Order: sequence, then C-alpha cells, then structure tokens
Amino acid sequence: MAQDVSATRLPRGWFAVGVVCVALLHEQVGIAKDLLPPKAQESTEIGSTQSPSFDYQEKDIPQSLFTWIKMAKGFEVEWDTFGRKGWYTQDPRLKPIGLGSTFTPEIPAIYIVFEVAPLEDPAQFAVQWHLEKLSGQLNEKPLGKDVLEVSGHERYGYLELKRSGEKWPVGNYLAKIYIAPLGQQPFHAVNHVGVMRFTIADTVPTWSPEQKSVR
Repeated sequence: MAQDVSATRLPRGWFAVGVVCVALLHEQVGIAKDLLPPKAQESTEIGSTQSPSFDYQEKDIPQSLFTWIKMAKGFEVEWDTFGRKGWYTQDPRLKPIGLGSTFTPEIPAIYIVFEVAPLEDPAQFAVQWHLEKLSGQLNEKPLGKDVLEVSGHERYGYLELKRSGEKWPVGNYLAKIYIAPLGQQPFHAVNHVGVMRFTIADTVPTWSPEQKSVR
C-alpha cells in the first residue's frame, strides 16, 4: 500500500515549478486588468464640442448626409408617381410646413424634416435637445430624445421634438443631430454630426410666404 502511494507523488521540483507558474499567471492577469479597464458608455462627450450648424445652409450644397434639413411646425406627405395615375413609389416625399426657428410655448412638437442621398444600408437618425442656461451653458441632461430608423431605399424622414410638459419653457435651445449605423448606440459622441438651434418665445415673428414651405 505504501508503494502505491509513493508512486503517485510528484517530485519536489515539479511542485516548485507549479507554484512559480501560478504566481506568474496571477501577476499577468493583474496586469491585463490594469491595462484594460472597463469603458463606460453612458458618458461619451467631455466638455463642449464644436459641431457644424445646420441652421445656415447654402442652396444645393449638402451637409453631412443631408441633401437639406429644416426645422418646422409640421410637414405634409406627398407621393411621387411613375407617370401613371395611381402608381406610386414606396418613398413618400416630406414637405416642411411653417419653417422657422422661433416657436410659441404652446406648440405640441417641433419637427426636423430632412432629405438624404439614397442610403446603401439602413441607418439611425437621432436628436436630443437641451435648454441653454442664462450663462450660455447647456443643461447636461437633455429634455428629450427621438430616434428614427431609415431603410436603404428611403430618402426622407423627420425627427419629432415633443414638449415634456404643458408648455415649453421660454428660452434658447440646442438640438444635437446624430447619424449611426443600425444597431449601434445612436447617441455616441462619434455619431454626432451637427446641431440646430431654436427659441421658445411668447411672440413669434411673421414668416414670409417663401418661408412657409419648401420642397
């Protein structure tokens, strides 16, 4: 019986090698943890960022993926035809109504209407809006968000900025626009493509006939 037990024992040298290997492995794992700390996805923007403004656009000059992008009180849906009455395309054309950048506190929602070049792959268009403080700084927490998925064959879309209470607080606002591939986090800093500004005021200037609609 004693011979059987001694036969299964490892030499002392093997035990020492095993202890050294375990120690080295533990040290390497510790280093790996230090080199690859977990990355938080909640906060991706640090400080202020300078982004293109879509408020001022030159005719026939696209910005980002947008052929044009407008802020309006609403929109109409128009259907293109193939030249024969009753034969329609699958992509409706959106026509902004009531263009402007100043709105009354009672307006239920503000719309960002846009046209893009034909997309090869589906994409997400997103917006989040912030109220500016008296100091000119933005509130860190957005007042609202909206995300729209646009398939490959579509060219038109809109984002809806809904008021969160009975009325919009009077003040200046900044809307951040994002474009992301389908399935990615839309509000990541790398997907931020531009901004639009608008104002909520008790009185709104009168729009000219040219500003009331656009194709």
